[in-house]
Amino acid sequence: MNKIIGVLSFCSHCYTMPKFFSTIVLFSISLFTYSQKGSIQGVVTDKASNLPIAFIAVAVQNASLGGITDEAGNYIIENVAPGLYNVECQSIGFKSAVEFEVEVTLDRPAIVNFQLEELSDSTGTVEIVSSSISNREESPLSIRTIGANEIKRNPGGNRDISRAIRSLPGVAAIPSFRNDIVIRGGAANENRFYLDGIEIPVINHFSTQGASGGPVGMLNVDLIKGVEFYSSAFPASRGNALSSVMEFELKEARTDKPAVNMVLGSSDVAIAAEGAVGKKSGLIVSARRSYLQGLFSLLGLPFLPTYNDFQFKFKTKFNDKNQLTVLGLGAIDKFALNLEIDDDTSSTDFFRNKYLLDNLPINNQWNYTVGAKWEHYKENGKWTFVASRNALQNDAFKHTLNNTELPRTLDYSSNESENKLRIENKIYGINGWKVVYGAGYEYAQFTVSNFSKRYVPALDSAISFNYNANLNLNKYGAFIQTSKTLLSNKLVLSAGLRTDGNAFNSEMSNPLNQLSPRVSMRYSFAPQWSFNASSGIYYQLPSYTALGYRQDEVLVNKDLSYIRNSQVVAGVEYDWNKRNTLITVEGFYKYYDNYLVSLNNGISLANLGADFGVVGSERLQSTGLGRSYGAEFLYQQKFYKGIYGIVAYTFVRSEFTGLSGKWTPSSWDSRHLLSLTGGWKFGKNWEVGGRFLFSGGLPYTPDNLDASLDMQTWNTINAGLPNYALLNSQRIKAFQQLDVRVDKKWFFKKWSLDVFLDVQNLFNSSTPLKPTLDVVRDNAGKPIEDPNRPGFYQANFLDESSAARLPSIGIIVEL
Repeated sequence: MNKIIGVLSFCSHCYTMPKFFSTIVLFSISLFTYSQKGSIQGVVTDKASNLPIAFIAVAVQNASLGGITDEAGNYIIENVAPGLYNVECQSIGFKSAVEFEVEVTLDRPAIVNFQLEELSDSTGTVEIVSSSISNREESPLSIRTIGANEIKRNPGGNRDISRAIRSLPGVAAIPSFRNDIVIRGGAANENRFYLDGIEIPVINHFSTQGASGGPVGMLNVDLIKGVEFYSSAFPASRGNALSSVMEFELKEARTDKPAVNMVLGSSDVAIAAEGAVGKKSGLIVSARRSYLQGLFSLLGLPFLPTYNDFQFKFKTKFNDKNQLTVLGLGAIDKFALNLEIDDDTSSTDFFRNKYLLDNLPINNQWNYTVGAKWEHYKENGKWTFVASRNALQNDAFKHTLNNTELPRTLDYSSNESENKLRIENKIYGINGWKVVYGAGYEYAQFTVSNFSKRYVPALDSAISFNYNANLNLNKYGAFIQTSKTLLSNKLVLSAGLRTDGNAFNSEMSNPLNQLSPRVSMRYSFAPQWSFNASSGIYYQLPSYTALGYRQDEVLVNKDLSYIRNSQVVAGVEYDWNKRNTLITVEGFYKYYDNYLVSLNNGISLANLGADFGVVGSERLQSTGLGRSYGAEFLYQQKFYKGIYGIVAYTFVRSEFTGLSGKWTPSSWDSRHLLSLTGGWKFGKNWEVGGRFLFSGGLPYTPDNLDASLDMQTWNTINAGLPNYALLNSQRIKAFQQLDVRVDKKWFFKKWSLDVFLDVQNLFNSSTPLKPTLDVVRDNAGKPIEDPNRPGFYQANFLDESSAARLPSIGIIVEL
């Protein structure tokens, strides 16, 4: 499938490039160069009270441009040439703040608002400042920040957040076309995502139910302000995560004048609009639709995907003390088979297409999240109330021989929904104390109707599964976290406690069984140097597909437990904030208890999730163990005098046990991860960037040839069956890829234009994947019985490779 997608991307763009660039060159020659300047403006407020702060200096970094806030906290910086700038805010008694990569245009002012936090020990000098890149007391390490412009221009990232974070340490670079997020050797379902503090379970189109990932991200980066990425030391207010927490912050809609952003990309078209709704409210909306189905059909590919997504944010400020945010996002995904090519025996990819048509189901999904957040500021903190609802509908079916008049071999339909309430109280106390406490409640519903045929190793045959299930679940949690700064802000200590429970069984209903303590510290032992450490115990609820699985209307997995993970992390950090540079070295150790193990095949579910389908709908028990450990190095250069870059290296080992109790490398045991990302923004708004990714070879499980090639089994499954007795005993070769991107921007009086060329895998590096087991077929594509072995087919391995040079051209217009 990777090869097919590579051919598609190359063919769909290469023939248009010369004509397209000729047009751009002629167009740019005729453009009139404007001499006007832009401006930057905003408001500075106190983070604790939300009240404006007067007489604060706001300046453009490395430029003699700045402004001072008035009594209402407003400032303006004028006569700024179009381009990218860092804007910083410093004042005696407050922690410094920097907004990186603010884009100034001619058509409207750039809006940059600051919320400043008081220093607990002011010495009358602005030299006591926190890191300009990461400065969370509860998470002093393993937290990374990514700005919207970093995501947009990420080479090979296709403006996709899930792909952009591959540049960070600890994040695996999976050699596939999916967005599976694998952090520090953990499984793809161990991550949690929040949008302006509202949890969003799904962030990818065509996601794997019970896990995460998918080929395309749902979030429109043009609405994103930034991302905070935690790979350890999760705040106590964020539960149900074992490997990472990602906090996405949406932009606030402009209220001075409307704005429109339009993007024509390689696979979709998107539009976003924002503006005022009344005197104190703003609304920002976006919609996106792919055009792959028509293009895939035209090129004769066997699958026809279509995705659509929408997103909005409405915010109103009643007064300085009260504000309301309402947001939503959703997607509609449809996947069809191109059966018209089934008889095209002249195609060079006929046998591969035949295999894909025999195996790929028709899959349709839709999902949404809507939520509201009310913030009430006090003199020394704020109350936050959050209410949200999310739902996922997942349907998949497959007919024998893809003939709708024949019986289905797969007929799956499920719906899961959650209604959530959360309340938090944040208090900024005296003498450097900060306390956050709160509680949450969720009501979840899960229904499923599933008919499928599977191979059962214990029976050595393929049998039919047919069941209907439903699950109604009440969940609850509470948390408290406190931090304290000491020794003139050189030492920061934080401690938190969280507990979760639900009504599924007696063990999980007792919140004392899921007590989740966590501690962290940060000690600045020298100027710009600090030692950071954290330790914690975290819990995650098994997926609804596992909890709701039934046979004969009886819950099968009624004795499951929360998955438990204990983590220890320590490291050293050098923060050269005057040059926007951060260097860290960290070591980590994660130990898992109560991991889900399949009773059908004996393996840990930690090895699953990197494919389409459903994870967890089978007999399971909570007896698996796991461990991952390693070390990370990060050199991060935020935008400085036109230069930016990240150097990240991770050594990681990941192992889990199954029913046998034997420690086995997991499917995510990549061992070595290297990412080199950087770029240069130079004169006349040209920008060039590159990213090199390297990953050690991932383990895989070979096929059970005897079981797979049995004619009755193959006619039912149409695919190879893993030999789990040899779980992850083989490895693919190491993966490496170089991506490059070139941008050119033009700024006009009332609009701006960005044209970019992005090339993934510039050198067409070949990375062999696990060979795909097929059978020998005749010229019509029908399997041939092995003449030397009656009742069995002959094996035919299809060579799989992720090699594909993927050029892509995009146009971005801002009005």
